Amino acid sequence: MRRVPIPARPHRLAVLCGTLALVASCGWQGRADEGPLPGAPRGVTAEAGSATSVHVMWNVVTAGQGIDGYEVYRGTTKVKDVPGDEHMVDVTRLRPSTTYVFTVRARDTDGRLGPPSEEVRATTPASAAADGAAPSAPGAVAGRAVGSRAVQLSWSAAKDDRGVVSYDILQGGTKIHSVGGNQTATVLTGLRPGTRYTFTVLARDAADNSSPTGAPVRLTTPGRDDGRGTAPVDFRATAHRGDADGAYYIDLSWVPPRTDGVVTEYQVHLDGKPATSVVFGGEAPREKATYSFYAGAEAGVSYRVRLRARLPDGTWGGFSAERTVTTGDDGTR
Repeated sequence: MRRVPIPARPHRLAVLCGTLALVASCGWQGRADEGPLPGAPRGVTAEAGSATSVHVMWNVVTAGQGIDGYEVYRGTTKVKDVPGDEHMVDVTRLRPSTTYVFTVRARDTDGRLGPPSEEVRATTPASAAADGAAPSAPGAVAGRAVGSRAVQLSWSAAKDDRGVVSYDILQGGTKIHSVGGNQTATVLTGLRPGTRYTFTVLARDAADNSSPTGAPVRLTTPGRDDGRGTAPVDFRATAHRGDADGAYYIDLSWVPPRTDGVVTEYQVHLDGKPATSVVFGGEAPREKATYSFYAGAEAGVSYRVRLRARLPDGTWGGFSAERTVTTGDDGTR
């Protein structure tokens, strides 16, 4: 079957900012001679760590000038400066039983600030008066490598007389992640292939009492990255004909990879080459994602399609399975 390039139809691809957009279709721009400003951090989350602290995370921002750091805001007040090679921070000295709003801005090496991220909210729990009892250590800590750049950790819930608010994950004694007290598993990305790591987990209560660490988990990432652990799964590609214009469209669906943050960006490859980047704004899908794009007016044209995710640490994950889709054909091969 004859292959033809996909015609350029930007008006078919670009949609409103804040829903789904091409990477270049939205965002603040700097002066032409300076290059664009850094983009707004995506995938921002906020989770109460205790009655007086909140753990804020976001996806790494890439910029032509390089990222020098991030500024974290509580409401309109800047509360933290974070180095450019980090994408998480604990905001402390907060009030119990209070809802806070956080945003993050990226700063490039020229000192220019990008736009703020979308707002995220977190509510600190009530304080536990005269609570001097720390939670028990998390038990049954286990882990496995999922590809050469990620590991999955799990543990059994710690016990506390007032309730566990959060779990901290440490790498070699340094805190690298935090999850809510109702969570007993997580996936850590951004690791190096062929490297030995030691992880521990501890629990915290509302009074910020920390448990002893659970038993250490020692894992070695494979030296060769097959990408399976960070690839989108259950990838499907079909074609349909539009009712209004009679043209053909390719419809994609997939399940996002499990990571320690929110995946907001994907890169679609056609016939082995990058075709477009898809960025989800607002609430990025966690269970199933879909996307559709224009494929031309001619029937019987076949394309090989696959995609990969930009992980929260800024690196690309593994490719999904490749599918072949033909315009005028309702199925895939």
